Amino acid sequence: MLKLFSRWRHDFHSHNRPQILRHLTQSHFEDDPPFSPILKPQNQKNKKLKEDASNKKPQNEFPIKSNLPFDFRYSYSETNPSLEPIGYRETPKFSPFGPGRLDRKWSGTVAPLQQAADMAKVEEERNAVLGNPLSEEEVSKLVERYRHSDCSRQINLGKGGVTHNMIDDIQNHWKKAEAVRIKCLGVPTLDMDNVCFHLEEKSGGKIIYRQINILLLYRGRNYDPKNRPVVPLMLWKPYPPIYPKLIKNVADGLTFEETKELRNRGLNSPPLMKLTRNGVYANVVEKVREAFEVEQVVKLCYAHVGMSDSKRIAVKLRDLVPCVPILYKDEQIILWSGKKATENTLNDLVTCKKERDNFIDLFSCL
Repeated sequence: MLKLFSRWRHDFHSHNRPQILRHLTQSHFEDDPPFSPILKPQNQKNKKLKEDASNKKPQNEFPIKSNLPFDFRYSYSETNPSLEPIGYRETPKFSPFGPGRLDRKWSGTVAPLQQAADMAKVEEERNAVLGNPLSEEEVSKLVERYRHSDCSRQINLGKGGVTHNMIDDIQNHWKKAEAVRIKCLGVPTLDMDNVCFHLEEKSGGKIIYRQINILLLYRGRNYDPKNRPVVPLMLWKPYPPIYPKLIKNVADGLTFEETKELRNRGLNSPPLMKLTRNGVYANVVEKVREAFEVEQVVKLCYAHVGMSDSKRIAVKLRDLVPCVPILYKDEQIILWSGKKATENTLNDLVTCKKERDNFIDLFSCL
């Protein structure tokens, strides 16, 4: 029986299989071939949008034209425009804004203005955006809202100082916030007045709060994000140019033996301060000035700062104190007060000694 049943089953399927397949393919798919995707009816709005997008020609947005009334640099607060470099580490032809993306020509360190800006008009527009000055209550509310460390509207300012792309970051924060918290660390904290000046001048805002290295930059009453200035972005950080040597073999106004003696005296003296990496150096200039009132040579330690940052610190101190860096050795900076300062201190010592002698003679007469 089993053999007969299996044989009958095999004969049935072999004879009826083509008819079953033909029935499946023709009964449900009379118009379309089998296994073809069923097309959904397209919406007329989507068709119109696709046609409009295909008809539109791509518009060339370059070169970008910016009306900002200052020369473009990588860093505004950490570069000296009056100091000319003696060489470049890369060819000045390569603009960090990208080829053909800016209507200004890159010279290696700066993209200058093509036409001189009317500063009176610029100041008038800035005052119009700032509006009436804030009252004490409004300032206190903004300070209480943005001064805390957990504020989401914060920008960190490092050793690069006030950079060009930071202006665009500030404008982006001003879209949804009235003020921006700026935390300054590293070399720029030596001169916070310079940082505040460039932040206000380049962004158009106003500093409403300053506490050591924490700043609050206010956008203004009449600020409109839709009318914000166009800030072309730098696509990469340009290589710093080559400047003249900071430390000379023989200091100006001294002989080689005198320079060597001052260097040895500085190395053998105790350090005035120990600088930390990305620290706050707001009081370094005052301490160095006070030390020069007594000493002729001052030593600073930069064990964890790094060589590049230590050179930046020495350049800042040379201009702010002022003083003369005479040696880098064993993670130490030796600063000399300068010939004029030493002459002034010697004259002060001589006058003090004369006054003391006169006082002793007068006291002996009595």
